Amino acid sequence: MNIYNTLTKSKEEFIPIEEGKVRMYVCGPTVYNLIHIGNARPMVVFDTVRRYFEYIGYEVNFVTNFTDVDDKIIQKAIEEGVEAHEISTRYIEECKKDMKALNIREATKHPLATEEICGMVEMIQTLINDGYAYEKNGSVYFRTRRFATYGKLSNKNIDDLRSGSRSLKVTGDDEKEDSIDFVLWKPKKEGEPFWQSPWSDGRPGWHIECSVMAKRYLGDRIDIHAGGEDLVFPHHENEIAQSEAANGVQFATYWMHNAFLNIDNQKMSKSLGNFYTVRDIAEQYDLQVYRFFLLCAHYRSPLNFSAELMEAAKTSLNRILTAYDNLKFRMERVTVEEKTEEEYKHDSTLNRILLAYTKAMEDDFNTADAITAIFELSKFCNTHTNEFSSREFLEEIRLLFVQLTDVLGIIVERKQEVLDADVESMIEERTLARKARDFQKADEIRQELLELGIVLEDTREGVKWKRI
Repeated sequence: MNIYNTLTKSKEEFIPIEEGKVRMYVCGPTVYNLIHIGNARPMVVFDTVRRYFEYIGYEVNFVTNFTDVDDKIIQKAIEEGVEAHEISTRYIEECKKDMKALNIREATKHPLATEEICGMVEMIQTLINDGYAYEKNGSVYFRTRRFATYGKLSNKNIDDLRSGSRSLKVTGDDEKEDSIDFVLWKPKKEGEPFWQSPWSDGRPGWHIECSVMAKRYLGDRIDIHAGGEDLVFPHHENEIAQSEAANGVQFATYWMHNAFLNIDNQKMSKSLGNFYTVRDIAEQYDLQVYRFFLLCAHYRSPLNFSAELMEAAKTSLNRILTAYDNLKFRMERVTVEEKTEEEYKHDSTLNRILLAYTKAMEDDFNTADAITAIFELSKFCNTHTNEFSSREFLEEIRLLFVQLTDVLGIIVERKQEVLDADVESMIEERTLARKARDFQKADEIRQELLELGIVLEDTREGVKWKRI
């Protein structure tokens, strides 16, 4: 298997630290709002990477964090007049709902930054003791120039970095030994959450959080560290510096980064009016369509989102689902049990499809070409199965179909459509729950309906609903 390694700027054969096991860390979202469709790309991409490793027999320790202390979370809390942990707790739960709807597998561990403060204090102290960090007026900074290979991930020349660059600027620039040093710990401000440390009551810098969480749950060395390409610098570059300075070994062997998602060929932005959350998309499409859309392009290629492309993805996915439905229909009416001599002749074609799929996935997880192989399998189903096909032959194709689509997180077993009367009954139950101020139950019913493909809209005239 070959993986494109951002660190070396080349494809490399994957060789795990420990045979048969993969240690993988993916940077998760900062939880101050509903996740947007750009957040969903790394979630889907690296869930698919994890699925493929498991499919070929690896034991995957898959860790992805929630950043639950951050300036944006604090600002949201101030706006709503609540504690910061209330904001982060709320949006962690909402994020998990969206991840489930996108058929993203539960991580081995979802660490929270606020639960790992002790480890962060310990790592910072180690860096101070070894001369890689220093304290000034309650803040602690990393001596960037002390780490000899700084810039090896992003290919940035340390002498070209300037004070005031948007990427590195933090409060207290005037007290740093060097303008390019970055913050590891910062003192509290009025009204902010804080933790005790030897230097001040305060909170950690963003970069140290992931270094510590990866170390605790995966070890000093990990196989794969992944995230969006916007994290290459400064976040991942700083993680490398901290982790390798503190632990004395290479942090991650392979670095994987997905490319940006644009909206109608423009960068997604609230100011441009083209900002979409996953929930927004769920009102128009089954989120399986969005997952399929994301995987129709290679993860390192920029991807453009538009209504036209989503409709094309919906049509393409339906072709695959229809082929599988037809296969199941024939299995329910089968009259012959064992494979016929003619059916055995198709073994080479099925093996060729499997080989094409495997070749695509093992070439840096080329899901676009893997989907092409699934289309070929769909065409094979439509062309070479009929009412005379044997159960053994049909089951062989079905198992292959399920295996290949499951790696991509595509669900081919369609849910039974809920009846209108059942929808109305559930809406009535939700209405009663809201009148009783049992908002948790009301939200659970709304989510259950959403998972069944039913979107609710609360209006002055009452609750309206539609199928997606």
